[in-house]
Amino acid sequence: MLDDLTWSGMLADPGVQAGTVAVVGAVVTRIALRPFPSWKLAGQVFFFTALTILLISHDIVPYEVGPPSGSTFERVFIALAKVVWWINAAWALIGFVRVFLIFERQPREGRLVQDLVIGLIYLGAILSVVAYVFSFPVGTLIATSGVFAIILGLALQSTLNDVFSGIALNLGRPYTIGDWIVLNDGVEGRVVETNWRSTHLLNGTNDLVILPNSFLAKVGLTNLSSPDRSHGVTLTVRVVPTTGPSAIVDVMRTVLLSSGSILTEPKPAVQVKSLNADAVEVELSFRVKDIGHAGPAKNEIFDLVYRHIKAAGLTLARPIDAAGPPDKVQSEDIVKPHRPTPLKLLDAIPLFSSLTEDEKETLAASMTRRTYKKDAILLEQGDTVASLMIVRSGALIATRKEGHKEIELGRLAPGDYFGESGLLIGVGEAASLRALTFVVVYEIAQASLTPLLHDRPGIAEELAATLSRRIETGQHSFAAEGATLNNGSMTSLVMRIRHLFQVPQ
Repeated sequence: MLDDLTWSGMLADPGVQAGTVAVVGAVVTRIALRPFPSWKLAGQVFFFTALTILLISHDIVPYEVGPPSGSTFERVFIALAKVVWWINAAWALIGFVRVFLIFERQPREGRLVQDLVIGLIYLGAILSVVAYVFSFPVGTLIATSGVFAIILGLALQSTLNDVFSGIALNLGRPYTIGDWIVLNDGVEGRVVETNWRSTHLLNGTNDLVILPNSFLAKVGLTNLSSPDRSHGVTLTVRVVPTTGPSAIVDVMRTVLLSSGSILTEPKPAVQVKSLNADAVEVELSFRVKDIGHAGPAKNEIFDLVYRHIKAAGLTLARPIDAAGPPDKVQSEDIVKPHRPTPLKLLDAIPLFSSLTEDEKETLAASMTRRTYKKDAILLEQGDTVASLMIVRSGALIATRKEGHKEIELGRLAPGDYFGESGLLIGVGEAASLRALTFVVVYEIAQASLTPLLHDRPGIAEELAATLSRRIETGQHSFAAEGATLNNGSMTSLVMRIRHLFQVPQ
C-alpha cells in the first residue's frame, strides 16, 4: 500500500480513508458534540456506519480473523483498523446507554447497573480485539484467568458481596435516590447515593449514614416515599367527655378542614378509638405531600386542635398514665374568673395588645356576633371591608381568582382575623372568603374604633407598627394591594390610619 505517492493515490488508500474517518469521528463526537448526548449518539452511529462500509468495501471484516499473508505494513494497518472499529462499536453502544439514562432521568448517584452495563461493553470490546485482531483463543484466556478470579474472589469476598448485593438492590429497586427509608433496627434517612459498595443515607440530624449493600439486602426496610411521595400521619387526641363523641368528631373534622398543610385527597379521617369515664380518644389520619412536611403539619394540627377545642368549650383530657387525682387538672379552668368571649378574642389578637384593659372592655362592648352557614360567602374579592372580623368558631377558606383559575391562599380557624387592611387603611381584599363549616365571627366596626383613636391618638402608631410587622412576616391576611403595603413605610401607614379615622395630627 501507499506505493503511489500522488494525492489521488493517497486519498484512495484505505489506510488514509479509515484514519481520516476515525480522527474526524473522534473529534466531532468526543469534543464538538459532547454537551449534546442525543446528537453525539447520532454522530457515533453515523461514523461507525461509515467506517464499517469503508472497511468491508476493502475486504476487511473486523469480526473475522484476518489472513496471515500480506506485508507487515498491511497486517499492522488491518489490526489498527479493527481495533478502531471495535472501539467505535463500544462507543456507539455506550452512547445508546447514555441516551437511555437521559430518557430515564436517573441521577448520577444511582447509576450502578448502568455502569455495570458499560463495563461489560468495554470488556466485550477488549475480548473481541484479542480474538479477532491478535488471533488469541479467548476460551483459553478465560479458563486461565478463572484460577486468578477464584483467588481474587476469595480475597475480596466481603467486597464482592456488597457489589452483587448492590446490583440486586438496583434491579429490584426497593428504593431510589431521594426516597426516605426506615430500617428494622430503627435507622432512617433519605437515600442520597448508591454506589458499588454502599448506600448513603442523610438522616434527620443531617448526618451521613453509610450502610454496606450486603447489609441492606438482608435487613427489612420500609420505604416511606413509595408508592408515591405522599406520607400518612396519625395523631391521637384525648378529650374530656363533657359532650357526645359525635360532637367531638365534628370538632376534629373542622380541625382538619382548617389545615392548609395536609392533602385533601385522600380525605382526612377521624375515628373514635376508645371511650371511658375519663376521656374520648379520637385518632386523626391525614396525608402530606412528602415526609418532610410531616413535622410542620403536625405542629399546625396540634395548634388547631387546641384552638378548636377551646372554641367549642371542650377540655383536653390527661394522658392515661398521668399521676394524681383525675379531677385536679380538669377543675383548674373552673376556678379561673369568667371572661366574656369578646374580651378573650381581643386578648388573643396582637393587633390590640397595646390597648389598656378599659379600652379593651369598651371595644368588646361594641363587638357584634355574626353567624354564617356552611358555604356562605363572607366577602368577595375586591370588597373593602370597613370592619375587622375575628373568627370565634368554624373554618374558612380564602381563594383568589387569577384568570380562569381559582387559587387557595389559606384557611382561617378560631382566633384568626381578616379585614384589618380595610378597617385601618381602607384597602380592598384580594381574596374571597367562604365558610367551610358553620362559622361564628365577631365584628369590630370602624365606628367602634374611632372614639378610641380620638381619645388616644398614639394608638394609630401602635396599630401601624403591628400591621407593618404582619406584612413583613407574611402574616397579613390577603390584601389586594399587598405590594403597595409592603413598600409603604411606618410613617405612611400612620398617616393613612389617621386620615381614615380623622384623627387630629
